Amino acid sequence: MGPRNGADSPNQLTIEQLAAKSGMSVRNIRSHQARGLLSPPEVRVRVGYYGPEHVAQLELIKELQREGFNLGGIKRLMDDSEGAAERLLRFQSELTHLAEEPPERLTAAELGRRFHVGAGAAPDLLARAEALGVLVPIGEGIYEVPSPSLLAVAEEAVRRGVELRAAFDVFEQLQRHCDDLAHAFVELFVTQVWQPFQAADMPAERWPELDEATRRLLPLASDALVAVFQRRMREQIGAAFAQVTVGSGSA
Repeated sequence: MGPRNGADSPNQLTIEQLAAKSGMSVRNIRSHQARGLLSPPEVRVRVGYYGPEHVAQLELIKELQREGFNLGGIKRLMDDSEGAAERLLRFQSELTHLAEEPPERLTAAELGRRFHVGAGAAPDLLARAEALGVLVPIGEGIYEVPSPSLLAVAEEAVRRGVELRAAFDVFEQLQRHCDDLAHAFVELFVTQVWQPFQAADMPAERWPELDEATRRLLPLASDALVAVFQRRMREQIGAAFAQVTVGSGSA
């Protein structure tokens, strides 16, 4: 960056101030600059000054390192004129937050009313809900509900005569099996879509294809899961009622 009037420049940080603002050591900043990861400072009266652009670059470097990239890989990404580094982080963020539900907040009293739970039974059930991740305590008598739709399923089950403890037993099984299924679908995406893209050096013209694949990952997985589950559920219902019928007839 060439010299300019210091008062008009956005670059007002010395390297020590940049280190304090970015949470990175002066030594690491100098190292990143030597590697070409950080733009050169604006030099005024033989002193280098840094600004918002440099802070953003350091934040990007730290984020990519947290994602497991080494400095050589970060250099290649940041040299890409198509902004591959920023697109990669956005892509990973979208994968992480696919179809994330807005959480809900409820008090213990509200939960008791919704589920018709008396004060004596509440501590045990609340502890179970917390262990399952259905509720997250965030203050005295206040809970965050990460998945309001799952809580609504529990409420509907209770309304239909199912004990809340029994519903939680099924939720526990569901979470255990869904972890394996989710891992299988993500592994399929990584090996069949992401790794070939990465092996091709992440060509800029294929980013829209990756964006679309990301958007469709969860709906496709959900559709497949529902289709298989519904078929298996019908078979299980038929088998259960056949057993009940046979048992009733022989009584």
